[in-house]
Amino acid sequence: MPEYFNAIAEGRKNFEVRYNDRGFQVNDILRLREHTGEEYTGRVIETEVTYLLDDKNYCKEGYVVMAIKLIS
Repeated sequence: MPEYFNAIAEGRKNFEVRYNDRGFQVNDILRLREHTGEEYTGRVIETEVTYLLDDKNYCKEGYVVMAIKLIS
């Protein structure tokens, strides 16, 4: 959604919550594409995973919280 994409692009959101179907790890690069809910807009940003939380006491089964930093 554009509001989440913009928050990352503007440096206000520095985390991402995702289903861990890709085995996310620290230092991974996430290439995020803006989506309106119906289509991609063409806007792209890249972030680096700096911390990964996958503790079952804090995360829903199969999900992770990733600290991210904007790199482009």
